[in-house]
Amino acid sequence: MTKASLKKIANSRNNLKLILDNLRDGVIAHDLKRRIFYFNKKAEEITGYSRKDVVGRDCHKAFGGPFCGEQCSFCGKNPPPSKTAEYSINIITKNGENREIEMFVAMMKDKEEKNFGILATFRDITEIINLQIMAGKLSKFSNIIGQTPVMIDIYQQIRELAAYAVPVHIQGDTGTGKELVARAIHNESSRKGRPFIAINCGALPEGLVESELFGHVKGSFSGAIRDKKGRFELAHGGTIFLDEIAELPKAVQVKLLRFLQEGVIEKVGSEKLITVDTRIISATNKILKEETQKGNFREDLYYRLNVIPMNIPPLAKRKNDIPLLIEHFLKQAAERDGSRQKKISDKTISMMMDYSWPGNVRELENIIQFANIKCRGEIITPDNLPAEFTENSFGKMPDRGRSKKLNQESVKNVLVRTGGNKVKAAKILGVGRATLYRFINEYPEVVPVDL
Repeated sequence: MTKASLKKIANSRNNLKLILDNLRDGVIAHDLKRRIFYFNKKAEEITGYSRKDVVGRDCHKAFGGPFCGEQCSFCGKNPPPSKTAEYSINIITKNGENREIEMFVAMMKDKEEKNFGILATFRDITEIINLQIMAGKLSKFSNIIGQTPVMIDIYQQIRELAAYAVPVHIQGDTGTGKELVARAIHNESSRKGRPFIAINCGALPEGLVESELFGHVKGSFSGAIRDKKGRFELAHGGTIFLDEIAELPKAVQVKLLRFLQEGVIEKVGSEKLITVDTRIISATNKILKEETQKGNFREDLYYRLNVIPMNIPPLAKRKNDIPLLIEHFLKQAAERDGSRQKKISDKTISMMMDYSWPGNVRELENIIQFANIKCRGEIITPDNLPAEFTENSFGKMPDRGRSKKLNQESVKNVLVRTGGNKVKAAKILGVGRATLYRFINEYPEVVPVDL
């Protein structure tokens, strides 16, 4: 076809519309104020929305939330794409069906090279994802890395749970990725694009837990100088993730139970009830049923939270995912530093496969960060691993309380890996917390200056 013929087609509005409507990909375009001005036939087919439903409307209002979910560049969280962005997201069709789509997003420019809107093309990959899950071939799902059978089962559970707003309780050891799973459930549901509020119940001072969760009114206690919204109000329409829920004080457990029963909260110092639409996902590294038997956790609350239980396996139970995770973390490090991605030797991977991983995926991530910085070449070798990693015979922990096992270099390395968390550091080093604290008091220089 000649250039003249192509120009003739392009100059005809009807011909251009005919071309776009016969594409196998959906096409959506909106201006910088999010007003949709184009929506092709395939986009109608994939989403269930007609042109009449969406054209001329704010993208967020037309679809009941950001079409791009957390990836949206017009929510104040992500900058507009400077080049074509590619990612997979979950959407809810007009009929309420979950669909996985692959998006390609680019900024449109006018003749003066000024930005004037966003063009996105997308294709439905739902059936491909289903087949990959069934065949056990999926290696990544909603920012979760893994393709062992236990992880494929987790992916399937997430997809099944996304369609319902019932409470989910996630049990798993520290560092297994419970929050990642909670975010995936949120992002795969119709609540995507709405707030996802994560809170570690064990990290809050006991006297402030109730105020943090449910809010307070001015003058309700010393220091309450103004009304404050709690995390539940902030998560209205979305999801609240209550990590380490076993640490909640009994008085707060009562209020949480009331919310689960009636959907209302009461701010500290107020008698007014507030209706809140928030899905609860809870998690703990303890066995919550055992906590109820010990009298530490209300049994009626346990049954309200544990409607759908999920168990996240420790890394030691999914060691075949380690090479995938290593590759992922190395790629992340290269993108973050703007450097060339490093490789890792077979011997180093073999050592990591033999390690017991008491700190799970989080520990693996910290070790890769450490090794990536220490490695001056292009290939990470065993010499680049933290000293205590090799000294402890690939994860065989020394006897607790034997302070002679501690040395400045190993303690410093572990504190780097745990982000300064001394409780986790003591567990990895195989000593009691008191022993570690005494060692740090004697050698304060082991605490990295940036922690």
